[in-house]
Amino acid sequence: MTCASLILEHYIPDSDATIVTRLLDEGAEINSILNLDNFAFSGAGDTSAFGPTLNPHSLDHLAGGSSGGSGAALYYDDVDMTIGGDQGGSIRIPASFCGVVGLKPTHSLVPYTGIVGIDNTFDHAGPMTRTVYDAALLLEVIAGKDPLDPRQGEVPVQEYTGALAGGASGLKVGVLTEGFGLPESDPEVDAKVRQASNRLAELGASVEQVSIPWHSKANGVVWGLIAEGATALLQTSGTGRAFEGQYNPGLAHALGNGLRSQSNELPPTVKLVLLIGSYMTENYSSVMYAKAQNLRRELRAAYDDALSRYDLLLLPSTPMPAHRNDAGGDPHAVIEHGWGYAGEHRAVRHVRPPGHQRAVRQDVGGPARRPDAGGPPF
Repeated sequence: MTCASLILEHYIPDSDATIVTRLLDEGAEINSILNLDNFAFSGAGDTSAFGPTLNPHSLDHLAGGSSGGSGAALYYDDVDMTIGGDQGGSIRIPASFCGVVGLKPTHSLVPYTGIVGIDNTFDHAGPMTRTVYDAALLLEVIAGKDPLDPRQGEVPVQEYTGALAGGASGLKVGVLTEGFGLPESDPEVDAKVRQASNRLAELGASVEQVSIPWHSKANGVVWGLIAEGATALLQTSGTGRAFEGQYNPGLAHALGNGLRSQSNELPPTVKLVLLIGSYMTENYSSVMYAKAQNLRRELRAAYDDALSRYDLLLLPSTPMPAHRNDAGGDPHAVIEHGWGYAGEHRAVRHVRPPGHQRAVRQDVGGPARRPDAGGPPF
C-alpha cells in the first residue's frame, strides 16, 4: 500500500481493511490495486508518484481525483466495482469525470478501519460502479457496524437494492440555486444538470428551486477542516490522537520514516496543505480548526432543514469538465488542477448526508459528466 507516494513504496499492511474482509467473505475477487492522487490531496488525478490517472474516455484528459483509478478502471470489462475514499469530493469528482456512479455514504455507515485517512471526523469510503444497482449491492456488503471503528453511528443498514423500486414518481427534488452560475461554472454543465432536473419532473418528481445561502460560504469552513486535520494526521504518522479505534503501528513507523527521509518527493498539493496547516496551528493555536468544526454544525443544520422538505438536492458535482493533462509538473498548474475545480461544491462533503452521481451526458468539452445529489442519511 503506497497512497500513491514513494514514501510508502515498500510498506505492506499487517491486515486487510474491514471492508476488504467483508468483500472477500461475500465472494468478491480483488484483481487490481488502483492509482490515486498522492496521499489523496488533489481532485485532478495528476499527482501520483506513479504517473497521472488518464481519463479512459479521452486520454488527453485526467480522470479526476483523488480516487481517479477507481473511476477510470470501471471503463474496462475486468473490473465490475471499485472502492473510493472521500474527504473533499474524492469519490464524486472522478465519478463525474469518468461517467460512473459514485456514492459517498452517510458518515459512519461504512467502517474506515484499515484505510489511511485525512481526518477522523470526515473520512468516508464508498462504492464506485457502472450502475446504481451495483452501487446499492456493494453498499449492502460494506456497510454496517465495526467494533474497531468508534466513528460508527446509529445509521441503520438497509436493503438498498430493494429500495430502488418505484421510480422517480413522488420524489421531492430541490435544485440548489447556489450550485449553479459560479465564476468557475461551465454554462453547458449547468444546462445539462438542469436538463436532468427537467427529466426527473417528466418522470413524476416534484422539482423546485431551493436556496441554501450557507452553501456559498462553506469553502472556508472546509479548508479550515482539511488543512489542519490532514496536517495533524501526517504529523502523527497517520494515527491521529484521541481516537479509540484501531491504530496501525506499522503504518506509523513506515510513514514517519518516509516523511523524515523523503519529504522532498511530496507533490506541491501535499506540501502546500502541510504548510497551510502548520502555519494555522502554530500561529493561531488551532483556533481556525475549532471554528471550522463549530461552523460545520451550522452548515449541516442548513442542509438538514432543506432535506426535511426534499428527498434530495441536485447540483453539478463539479462545475466544469475534466481537466486536460497539461500541467507539465508546473506547481501552480498542479495546484490549480487539484483544487481550482470545486469551490463551494466541497461543502456537501462535510455535512454528513450521502451524495452520489447519476449520468446526464457524454460530453461537454471533455469526458462524461454527472450531477451531484445529496439526501437524508441512509
